[in-house]
Amino acid sequence: MRRARRQAVMAAAAGEIPCGEHGARWALPQHPSLCLACAVETLSDGSASLVRRKHALCRLRDALARQALPVVQLLAPDERLCRHLIGTLLGLLHTVEDSSALDLFVEVLVRLVVELKSEQYLCCILDESQKELCKATTMRGSLPTFTLLGKLADAILRFADILLVEHSNLVDHLLMGLTYPNEAIKAAVCYLYGKLYSSPVGIERLSAHFQERLCGLFLNTLGHAQTKELQVNCLGLLKELLKCDHFVSILMNDSKTGEESENPDFLERENPLPLVLKKLLLTRDEMLQAASSHCVAAVLVHSPSRYAPAFIHADVPEFLFECLSCNSEILIWSVYCCLLLLTEEHLFFSKCHTVYGIESLVRSLQDVLQLNNVELHKQGLQLFTEILKRQPVEIKLFTNRGVCIEAIDVLMEMVNCPVLEVVVEAVRAVAAFLRKDHLSSPPVPYEELQKLLEAALKRCAELSPPQSSKRHADDLFSVSQSHSANRNLSRVPQRQGWLLLNTLESFRNACRLAVEFQSDFMAQENAFTAPNSESKDTLNNFSEFLLRICDSLCIPVVTKYLERAVSPSIMEVFLSALNTLFTVVPNMRKKFSKKLASSSFIRLTLELKARFCSLQSNPALNQACSSFLCSLCLSLYSATVKERTSSQEEQEISELLQKGLPQLNYTIAESLLLLAETPEPFSLDQSLCSHQHCFILLLYFAYTVGDRFVPDAELFLAIRNFLLSAQDHGDCPPPYILRAALYLLAACQDKDKALDMRSLCAIRRILDNLPDLSLVYVHCPLLLKFFLHYPELMGRFGRQVLQLWFSWGDCKQPETEEAGFGVSDQLNSVNLVLPILKSNSSILLILLDLVCSSSVEVAWKVLMTLRTFLERNEDVLVCDLLRSQFLQILQQLLVESSSASLQANRNLPVLLTLLFLVQLRSKGVRELDSTDFKLLHQVSNLCGKCRPTDTDLLQPSLNFLYWSLHQTTPCSQQRAVAVLLSDVPLLELLQKILERTWLWSPPSEPTYLSSEDALLCSGWLLVASLLLYQHRYNTEVHQTLSLDLTEVLNAVIFRKKKPILLLVSIMQFLRAVLQQNFSSLLVIVGHNTAPGATQPQPSSLQDAALHPLATHQVFSLVVSLQNLLVHVQLQKDLLLSQAVVACLETLVEYLYVKNQDVALHVASQPWHRFLLFTLLDGSQKSFLQPEVLRLMTLFLRYQSSNVISQKEISQVLQQATEVNLAELPEATARAFHLFLCQIQSSHCQVEPVQSGTIQNLLERLVGQRTSSVKRQDIVCLGSVAVSLSHIGD
Repeated sequence: MRRARRQAVMAAAAGEIPCGEHGARWALPQHPSLCLACAVETLSDGSASLVRRKHALCRLRDALARQALPVVQLLAPDERLCRHLIGTLLGLLHTVEDSSALDLFVEVLVRLVVELKSEQYLCCILDESQKELCKATTMRGSLPTFTLLGKLADAILRFADILLVEHSNLVDHLLMGLTYPNEAIKAAVCYLYGKLYSSPVGIERLSAHFQERLCGLFLNTLGHAQTKELQVNCLGLLKELLKCDHFVSILMNDSKTGEESENPDFLERENPLPLVLKKLLLTRDEMLQAASSHCVAAVLVHSPSRYAPAFIHADVPEFLFECLSCNSEILIWSVYCCLLLLTEEHLFFSKCHTVYGIESLVRSLQDVLQLNNVELHKQGLQLFTEILKRQPVEIKLFTNRGVCIEAIDVLMEMVNCPVLEVVVEAVRAVAAFLRKDHLSSPPVPYEELQKLLEAALKRCAELSPPQSSKRHADDLFSVSQSHSANRNLSRVPQRQGWLLLNTLESFRNACRLAVEFQSDFMAQENAFTAPNSESKDTLNNFSEFLLRICDSLCIPVVTKYLERAVSPSIMEVFLSALNTLFTVVPNMRKKFSKKLASSSFIRLTLELKARFCSLQSNPALNQACSSFLCSLCLSLYSATVKERTSSQEEQEISELLQKGLPQLNYTIAESLLLLAETPEPFSLDQSLCSHQHCFILLLYFAYTVGDRFVPDAELFLAIRNFLLSAQDHGDCPPPYILRAALYLLAACQDKDKALDMRSLCAIRRILDNLPDLSLVYVHCPLLLKFFLHYPELMGRFGRQVLQLWFSWGDCKQPETEEAGFGVSDQLNSVNLVLPILKSNSSILLILLDLVCSSSVEVAWKVLMTLRTFLERNEDVLVCDLLRSQFLQILQQLLVESSSASLQANRNLPVLLTLLFLVQLRSKGVRELDSTDFKLLHQVSNLCGKCRPTDTDLLQPSLNFLYWSLHQTTPCSQQRAVAVLLSDVPLLELLQKILERTWLWSPPSEPTYLSSEDALLCSGWLLVASLLLYQHRYNTEVHQTLSLDLTEVLNAVIFRKKKPILLLVSIMQFLRAVLQQNFSSLLVIVGHNTAPGATQPQPSSLQDAALHPLATHQVFSLVVSLQNLLVHVQLQKDLLLSQAVVACLETLVEYLYVKNQDVALHVASQPWHRFLLFTLLDGSQKSFLQPEVLRLMTLFLRYQSSNVISQKEISQVLQQATEVNLAELPEATARAFHLFLCQIQSSHCQVEPVQSGTIQNLLERLVGQRTSSVKRQDIVCLGSVAVSLSHIGD
């Protein structure tokens, strides 16, 4: 009967058949159905097998897991049943040894207590557990109990509080479990301890327990744990303990003395925790390594300075670095965190752990780049940055250059990362990396650093500009650059601001690095460069790169950012970097400072100071702005004042700027008002004067480079008021302040606004008190114009200012100096002063006075200026004034100087050139006055004292003499010829000059007319002119010139690439002697002109008739002249063509007088017709060319019908009727007139219609010649004065 009933219960409990004994109330709604009452009975049945019980437990577990509510509804009302079931399960838990069954019992118990939600059942379990542990003689069977308690602590939040408050005795059994030599029990105990210490109540109640009893036992357990379960649970307990600073202090044994903290042996003996954690780091289990590193970080986060030394002495950092070679992101993150905390301890660096681990860190960063984990990238870069920043200077971090290069490569990849947050951290690392001690191992990788900096700046340039915001950007940078602050940057504009700030810090550090390397010889050049090869990896190239990248990227990026937001932090770093750049490339400092100042950086910096630095705010920005302005101004000062001022003045300016700029935090409008304020009488406060002087200097340096950021009218008024105030109160500003104030007045001087008399008097009194006007002089045309604009100033200071202008050591303008155009200094100075001279010609008197009273150098510059002025301003009628002054100067020079000193005086050639230019201004022919004749006499005497090689003196002198013969009336001309012919030394000099022609050798390459050739030209032209006018006026000759006719003819016949003008000059002389039939009293021309030499006898009657010419010489000369005419056709040289045709005309005339047959033979050669057609270029007006017309006239005169026929005459007339005669050039019109007259006089057979045409053309030409305006006769070809009428007539 009983057996049958038991089988029925078992079947009902198994859900095989419905329970008939307990009814449907105990049936649970699941498939297959389960009778809860039957299940409880099966568990309580001591005779039931373990399999049946496990089966019933599995069904009950499933019911609690899937549908716990029906189970709770059946059990909760019956407390007795619940206690019975819990007691049954606890009893089984302590008696069954099957591990799978034990796990099942624990799980069901935990689920049951959790679902019942009643503390009484929890207390019941705790009571039973305590009883079980108390009655047990050994801890061998306590594992299920500890396991159950641990699971309950996991599932129930208040479990730890209940256990510690109501069943605290259980804690003693936990200690016993730790001492039992079973790691499974220890693991369970540690797990339960971990749950207890995770509760605030547990921390409070178990604090003394831990310190007195648990600490040592736990550390021993952790240190000797062998199974992973125990290791993990111990680490879990440790993590909970490490959350409390008190427990950390106990674990780290922080009660040691200062001396003990320096003893490594004591640290290792008394602090086992670092050693235990290091042991776990040695395992190959990445999970344990990560947990160990978490624990290290958990200790250090409380106080790195207190706890880091123990870990460092235990060599934990070394093993942390070794762990970076793993593939686990969690472990790498943990190690990064630990090392980041260790960087706060100096011992971490002094023990050289960073030197040991830097290679591992760099390799880890390389591997991390392949992972898609932004936070890991950021954490690694933060660690790298802190190591770079905190590494002591005396301990070199990169002992291997290869690692340094790898670090640069890693940073380059990070900078190019698409994630902005990573780029921000990468650029921070770049800034920390750019330190001399990090890069001092030669050779310095300058090229790699350039690429890195350029990449960072380009990332900034690629960013879209931030949106404008009403609040200042300094709010974005008010938080320190801590790791948490970086993590909190979430908005894009903020990140962009951080990126720009970090990039600028990198650039600034690079500039400082370049400056530091300037004193390191090993860092300047690449010592490993091959011989005879040039390395680009040099400090000089790197420094130039910094300047170039600043101009092309850095400044534009900052400017673009500042268009939307102004950040004091960014500007502080930016201006600091610019300030450092002044010393990066010293030879480019002046150019760099001028570019910055001309780009409105002075105004920008003043606006920054006024906006952000008033009321002593932003002291760092104020200091950066002040230092930048001071360096910029001093650099501009050294670039503008040249060698004139002393170092003492520069020192005074430096002290003024350093003292006054930090307090000059006003707006520009406020600063202008300050200039008019007057300090209180007897006041000791010099701040107002300091502010005024600083602001004036800033304005001065800005205006010198063109940055006129203050309206001229306002500045003019402010400076005027400043000077008036200073004068009224008897103050005398320093010379450099007066210099700047006067320059600003001159720069702002407006045509419509002039200084009143009161202001001019004040300025004059101030300047009168100066010992030397040069103290306030600025070499600038504006200041020169300012002084010369006001008669009150010009009369008192005009001469001194002009003296200073021409005394200036270097007249070159800065732009010209830098560009290196090769223009002379004086030319630039002249270009600046010419407009001033043109506006006030009375200044010329002062200049002429300077010529007499100044030094040779100043006089030369004045003369050069006057010469250029006369060359470019033909409308200035100052000839009479200048000629009288020149006479006085010339007389003074000739009286005071000997021949040798005259030749060494470089001012004299300029004076003579200027004298000739003054004479050249005379339009047309004029009568020579007494001054002209005195000048003529002085110049003639001067020439007689010169040697033929003194071309600088002789060239302008001969030009002047030549002009005096040709640009005057016949009466004056006759007197001038007499003066010159009476000067025997002059004629002897001309003899020597002409003889140098035979020594002439052709140049190796075609060149412009040399000074020697020009002198030869002037000599031949002057002698030809003297020949002409001596014969005309029958002037007495006191010295005869002798020339070899053969040499003269050969000079024309055998040209040898002679300059055209030299040929023209010799042919003019040849014309003159031919016209006088070689019978001049002035010049003897023969075949052998040596004294006492016998003349050769003519070889034939024909030669005798042509004497001193020979027939073969005549024909050679004719052929040479014909060839020259062909050359004219190719070169289109009108002067040469006129000279050749005129020479040919004179030669034929001479031959006609001597031997008509020879003359007619020469004139009628068939070659002349070919020559004539060669000269015709085939154009519509080809016959109307002066050389063609004069040749045809010559052939008509000598009736050369085989050369020119009626057809050619008709063509000339036809072309003449088709053109406007008024448009013909003067030479062409004159030649055409001679041609028409020759037709009429030679009785050529022309048709009646042609005769009328000729007469009509002659009348038109005569009328045209009378109405035409006389053109300038004397022209300068190169440096040679030539009379066009002398050549063409």
